[in-house]
This record gives sequence, structure tokens and C-alpha cells, in this order.
Amino acid sequence: MKNDAQFGVMLRQLAIRTLASRTHHICGGRRLSQRFTSALLQQETKPSLNTIATRGLATSKTLQHVAIQQPAPDFQGKAVINGEFREVSLKDYKGKYLVLLFYPLDFTFVCPTEIIAFSQKANEFRDVNTQVIGISVDSEYSHLAWTNTSRKVGRISPFYVSACSLQQGGIGPINFPLLSDLQKKISRDYEVLLEDAGVALRGLFLIDPDGIIRHMSVNDLPVGRSVEEVLRLVKAFQFVETHGEVCPAGWQPDSETIKPNPEGSKEYFEKVNK
Repeated sequence: MKNDAQFGVMLRQLAIRTLASRTHHICGGRRLSQRFTSALLQQETKPSLNTIATRGLATSKTLQHVAIQQPAPDFQGKAVINGEFREVSLKDYKGKYLVLLFYPLDFTFVCPTEIIAFSQKANEFRDVNTQVIGISVDSEYSHLAWTNTSRKVGRISPFYVSACSLQQGGIGPINFPLLSDLQKKISRDYEVLLEDAGVALRGLFLIDPDGIIRHMSVNDLPVGRSVEEVLRLVKAFQFVETHGEVCPAGWQPDSETIKPNPEGSKEYFEKVNK
């Protein structure tokens, strides 16, 4: 078992190095930095329990500043909205549900798939009084360049080669703000910052209209998140607030809910346990 684990680590390290070596052009010469690659390799070699602890996710004590049912940390900064730079803050969204979508870096690999997926569902979030905001440690200029770069991968002409002909890693125009966290304060306040790598984990926070955190989850770097699940959670919390009944596992709109008391709950369990 020990040898299998060591072999798995070696394979992941090889994959990271190979990925870095093959990343020749990302938006006109932007490279996957040597520091970022080194930090990723360090994360692979740390013991798993120690890694979890150092990320501030091991005990309730380490979550004293970011916790369910507690006020969300305040934030403000420059965002790209419809191709323009604008100042945004947490208070701007009071009265709405807010989805904070932390991601590592612009012009990478999993990140564009997430941003595009959430952008495609932006109207569905708005229909339920919810705003999505993407946040990374990139500058607002990087965000703007990312949205101005095509999603399509161009073909290299045999007669003319330029950075513009490649157009790799772009997301094109999107339907929600991308907030710059260049100083890493927001990522640090929400306890999703990988200090060594200098980038945020894939943290997701659902904040209610009163500024209270109702849901939070954190993925490691290689795995993206489900837009449909986030929409489901928003609708579930809103249902509870409106109707006072609670949502069972796998709840979907228009499905059965539970009256949260011993006598009332019998109605639900009698239906599902026939």
C-alpha cells in the first residue's frame, strides 16, 4: 500500500511538470510560473492530514472567522463588469443571495470551465435573486484580458505565427463580475489562500441577503464544481426561509419537504417509506 501511494504521488508530480513544460503560450506569452509549479509539487508531498490542518480546515477553532451562520467577512475591490472596471463590495449586494466563487488563476485549465459554466447559468441565478462573483488573485487587467480572449483555440498558420493566432485559455465575455484580489486579502480573510502557492483554493460561499454565510465548500485545485448543485442549494435555502419546512437529501424544487417537528415529520416519512 505504501509503495502504491508513493507511486501515485510520483505520477501526479510528473503530470504537473509535464503540464508546465507544455504550457508555452497562455494569452500572449503568459507562463505557468516556476513558483506556482513548485508550490503545487510541495502540496503533493505534504502528508494529507497536515495539509488539511495548514489550510485551516481541520477543526472548528480554525474556522472561527469564517463559519456557517456567522457574518461573511467584508470585502471590496476592483472588478471587471461588462468590460469595465468598477469598485464592488459586500454591502453592494445586501438584500440578495451572493455566491462567491474563488478560483486559482486566470488563463489556466479547470478555471475557465467553471467560469463559463456559471456564466451560462447567470440568468437562472438572477431569477432567484442571486448574484455570482468570481474572485482570484489576478489583477483586474488580467481579468479584462481573459474576457477579451476568445474561448476558441486558433490554428497556427504555416506562414505566419503570432501570439494572437493562438488565443488559448480565454473565456470571452461573461455575465457576472470578476473581482481582483491582487493583495490576497479577500482569499486570506475567507481562509482559502494557499500561502506557499499564492493562489486560492476553489472555495465557494453562499451568503444570504443579511450577509450571513449559509453554505461553504472548498475543493482542491484539480477538481471543478457543479453549477447545478449551487443552484439547488440557493433554491433550497430560499424555500426554507419562505415556507419554514426543511429539505431532505437530494431535494429538488417541487419535491417533498419535511415539517421540522416530531409529529409533522411523520407525513413525509409515511410517503417515502411505503
